[in-house]
Amino acid sequence: MLFGPLLRNQRTIPTPLMTTRPLILGTAGHIDHGKTALVKALTGVDTDRLEEEKKRGISIDIGFAHLDLDGLPLGIVDVPGHEKFIRNMLAGASGIDLALLAIAADDSVMPQTREHLAILELLRIEQGVIALTKCDLSEASWIDLVEEEIRDLVKGTFLENAPIVRTSATTGKGIDELKTTLAELTSKAAHRVNGDFFRLPIDRAFVLTGLGTVVTGTVWSGQAQVNEELELLPEGKAVKVRSLQSHGHDAQGVCRGQRAAINLMGAHHSEIERGCELAVPGFLKPSKLLTIQLRALESTPRPIKHRAHVRLHVGTQEIMAELRLLETNTLEPGQTGFAQLIADEPVVASGQQPFVIRAESPLHTLGGGRVLLPNASRLSRRDSSTIAKLADLACTDESTRARAAIFFMGHHPWTMTDLCRDAKLDLDRAHQLVGEFKSGGELITLTLPTRAERCVQAQAMGELKDLVTSALRKLHEDAPLEKAIPRQRLTMKLDFLPEDIVLGVANYLIADGDLVGNERTVALPEFQPKLSQAQRRLRELVLKSYREGAFSPPEPKAIAREAGIDDAKLKPILDLCAAERTLVHVEGSLFLHIDWHEEWTSRLTTALTNKEGLAMSEIKTLLDTSRKYAIPICEHLDKIGITQRRGDVRVLKNPQPTG
Repeated sequence: MLFGPLLRNQRTIPTPLMTTRPLILGTAGHIDHGKTALVKALTGVDTDRLEEEKKRGISIDIGFAHLDLDGLPLGIVDVPGHEKFIRNMLAGASGIDLALLAIAADDSVMPQTREHLAILELLRIEQGVIALTKCDLSEASWIDLVEEEIRDLVKGTFLENAPIVRTSATTGKGIDELKTTLAELTSKAAHRVNGDFFRLPIDRAFVLTGLGTVVTGTVWSGQAQVNEELELLPEGKAVKVRSLQSHGHDAQGVCRGQRAAINLMGAHHSEIERGCELAVPGFLKPSKLLTIQLRALESTPRPIKHRAHVRLHVGTQEIMAELRLLETNTLEPGQTGFAQLIADEPVVASGQQPFVIRAESPLHTLGGGRVLLPNASRLSRRDSSTIAKLADLACTDESTRARAAIFFMGHHPWTMTDLCRDAKLDLDRAHQLVGEFKSGGELITLTLPTRAERCVQAQAMGELKDLVTSALRKLHEDAPLEKAIPRQRLTMKLDFLPEDIVLGVANYLIADGDLVGNERTVALPEFQPKLSQAQRRLRELVLKSYREGAFSPPEPKAIAREAGIDDAKLKPILDLCAAERTLVHVEGSLFLHIDWHEEWTSRLTTALTNKEGLAMSEIKTLLDTSRKYAIPICEHLDKIGITQRRGDVRVLKNPQPTG
C-alpha cells in the first residue's frame, strides 16, 4: 500500500523530477465487473484494503496501486462500481489522466457502466482503454456481440476509438496485451501542464504511531519537498511536510501525476477529512459561491431546475449546494448554460476545474462542467452583458481567459497568483500577458496611498473615473463655497468602493490633469466657488479686517459680531479665503492675511541672515506684535520648514551660503 512503507525504512527517491512525467490511470465500470481483480493481475496489488471489502467481495472505497511500464511510471486508482459508492468513485476519478473502463463479458453494458462513462466525460478525461473482463466465462461469439454493444456505447465519447482488450484475471488471458496497450497509451498521452503551484486533494487522513498525521492523494499540479510549508484547506491552516512517500518509496519530493503520502506537522488527523486540500500558501481561496459552466447529461431523466439542491463533487469534496441558473429556469437534457453554485460549506477549486453534480434524492448524476470563477461574486440574472462575458472564461485562448478573469476581479485587489488560479495560467504566461495588456493600454496602473500599485482594466477605469467625477460634482454642489473637497469626504461619498481605489483613481486623474488637488484635497479643475452678494461682501470684510490687523489679526468672533452673523456662517468664508491663499491658516482660529504672511517671512529671513538667531523678545519687536501672536506665528514657520528652534532662539532651517 502507498502508506505502508512509512512504518519502515525504504530507499529514498532523490527528486520528483523525471524525464517522463508520471501519469494516473483510473478504473471505471459496473460493480462486479472485475476492476479490482484486473488491477491485481496487472500489478500484484490487491486494492481492497478494508476488511468489509474482503468479506463482501466488493470494493467500497478507492484503492491504489502502481505499475512500471518499461520505465513509464503509472499510478492506478481503483474505484468502487456500486451505485451507492459513486461519491467514492468521484473522489478517486478526480485528477486522473487516463481511464480504464472495465466491462464484464458475461454481463455486458450495465447501469454503472453508463454512469461511470458519463462521469469520465464530465471530468474531461481524454484518453483511455476498454478492458473486456471475465472472457473465460463466455463464448467468443457472445463476446463479439458484447464488443458491438460497447462500440455503440462509446460512440461520440473520448473512448470512441479506444482499443478493446479481451482479458481474464483468472487465467491471465490478455494481461500482457493490456500492459502493452497501456504502455503505448502512456507513451503517447497528452501530458497536462505541470503548473507552478502545488495542490493535492486529500482522499485519506490517518495517524501512524511514531509519525503522526499522514494524508494521501494525487498531486494535481506543481511539486512539494520535504520541510516545505503548505496550507491545509479549507481551514487555511499552516502545515509543514515532515516526510514524503510516492508509490511505496520514501522521496524528497513529489510532483504532478504522482500518488503521494505526506507526513504532516501542524495538524491532527482528526482535523482532516476527504475533501480537504494541501496547496502552496495563498494559491487557493475557499469560497461558498462559484460561477460555472454546466452541461446537463442527455441521460438525465428530467430537466435541471433553477434553485435545485444538488450534490456538488469537485476534487475529492462532496458538498450540498443550491444551483442558480443564470440564463433560464430549466436546463434541458444535453443543454449547456452558465450558472452559480451556492455551497453549504467552503469549496476549494480553481478556474477550468471539472466538477459533477448529482441529484439530492434519488441519487443519480445530473451533469457537470467546469468552474469558471472559484471565488465569485453574485451575478444578477438580469445582467445579460456580464453573463455573456462568462463565455470568455470558458474559451481555450489564454489571453481571452486572462482578460475575462481580470474583468471579473473588478476593483478588488489581485495578484499574479490569483490570475493563474482563475484563468488557468502558468506564472510566466501570466506575467507576459499582463505586460502585454499594460503596453497596449488595456490595463491602467494606479498608485495607491501606500505607494503600492493596482492594475485596473481600461473599461473599469472609465467607470471609476465617472464615479469619482460625478461624486465630486455633487460634493461641490453641496459645498459651493469650498474651493476643494477633503479627500476623506470623497471616500465617504463613494463608500461602496475600497478607499485606496478611490484615492488611487484621484491621484491618477490629478496626474492626468482631469482633477486638481494635493495630499489633503481634490477638486474639479473647472469649479469655482459660487458666492451670493452677501457672501461676497462678507469676504471683502474678512480680507479688510485681516489686512488691517497685520501681525495682531482679529478673532473670527469679532468679525462675525461686526457683520451681525453667527460664527458658523463665517467659517466657510474663512476656509474659502484659506483655499484661495488670500488668508493663511496659522493654527486654531488664528489667520494671517497673505500679504502679511509674506512680509513676516521676508522680515524674519532677512534678520536671521544677518544674525545667528533671534530670541522671542526680538521677534516680537521685529513683527510689532505681542507674545500671544508671535509664538504661534514662529511655530507655524517651524512647521512649514522656514525656521527651526534652537534652544531659546529661532534660526533659519536652510540658511543660504554667504560670500
